[in-house]
This record gives sequence, structure tokens and C-alpha cells, in this order.
Amino acid sequence: MSLRINDIAPDFKAKTSEGDISFHDWIGDGWGVLFSHPKDFTPVCTTELGSLAKLRPEFDKRNVKVMGLSVDPVSDHIKWLDDIKDVCGLKPNYPIIADEDLKIAKLYNMLQVDIAGSSEGRTAMDNKTVRTVFIVGPDKRIKLFLTYPMTTGRNFHELLRTIDSMQLTAKYKVATPADWKKGEDVIIVPAVKDEEAKKLYPNGWETLKPYLRKVPDPSK
Repeated sequence: MSLRINDIAPDFKAKTSEGDISFHDWIGDGWGVLFSHPKDFTPVCTTELGSLAKLRPEFDKRNVKVMGLSVDPVSDHIKWLDDIKDVCGLKPNYPIIADEDLKIAKLYNMLQVDIAGSSEGRTAMDNKTVRTVFIVGPDKRIKLFLTYPMTTGRNFHELLRTIDSMQLTAKYKVATPADWKKGEDVIIVPAVKDEEAKKLYPNGWETLKPYLRKVPDPSK
């Protein structure tokens, strides 16, 4: 079965570069980002892991844990971390899953379940669909997933932006418009009728269309 937004993120146990983990326990009562890679020692992925290491404090501020996944053994991950430090100036300080048996890649619909064997002998091109980012909420449900081609590096600032939106909209009855950034005006969701909106937003709102009402960010 394909995974969809709001599905429970499949739980799993795995070996990582920082020891054994159980996914749901690892997330705890916060948020989690799981981002996957088709193979260690690949150029785009090397820059991605380094970029995320630099932005780790921003994820921490939002109570978001981050974890990578690559279909190679822990021993390769450890060697790869030194390369990432050489290239990006900082060694990743978050766990990277060793998905040697491809179990998690299949569990998350990134590889077909009928693929036999392990990661041994497989190339990055064989695993090119293992390029998805999953954002999971405290309720262990999938809030967002994005799949990137191998030649396009991920934008982690965009992930932070979407997390800001999802955390805001989980707390308030609002949605965020296109290109929204934290602190900018938001949209009152259609389910909130004007009478309720008057109680929630006594200072009023801007009506662009009957179904499009903007108010300042309620978290400010």
C-alpha cells in the first residue's frame, strides 16, 4: 500500500551511525525528519548531509529531530562522515540509518517490495528512488513527503519553512499562503465562519474574497 499524508509513519528498528533506534520512540513527543539517500559516497548526498548538519540548530529550536538513511552498512557511514566534514566543514551530528537489507526503503515505498537481496552490489542508480524526505508529527503521522531526483540537491531551508507552517497550523485555525514565511500574514481556514472568527480575531481581518480572509500571524 502506498503511503499518504496523515497515514501513520511505519515504525521500525534499525542500526544507525549512533547506535540502535526504534523510530517512534526516537521521535518521542516532538517532530521527526527522515531523509533518504541511494548510496554513501555520492556527490549530491554528501552536500546534503553537510547542509543539514549546519542547520541542525534550527531544527532543534523547533523540537524537530533529524535522521538520514542510506542503503549501506554503518561502517561505510562512519567513513563517509569524514568525507562530509572535509567537503562541508562539519561532521553530521545526527544518526544515519544503515538500511543494508533495503527493509526500510521498501517499508516506505521507495523501492519495490519484490526486489531481492541486500544493498551489496547495487549502485546509486539502482536505488535512485530512495530520495524521499518524510516529516512526521508528534502523533506519528506523515505530515509531508517530498521526493527529489538524484541530480537535484534538497533545500533544507524550505523544509524549515514547511515545518514552521505545519507547527503553526496545528495550533491555530489558519493556513499559510504561497511563499509564506514565519511572521507573515496567514489565512483563516474556510471552516471558521465569520462569527467564530470575530471571537478568535477581535481586531478583524482583511477580506480578499469571501473564502480568502487574511490575519496577522497569531503566534506573534
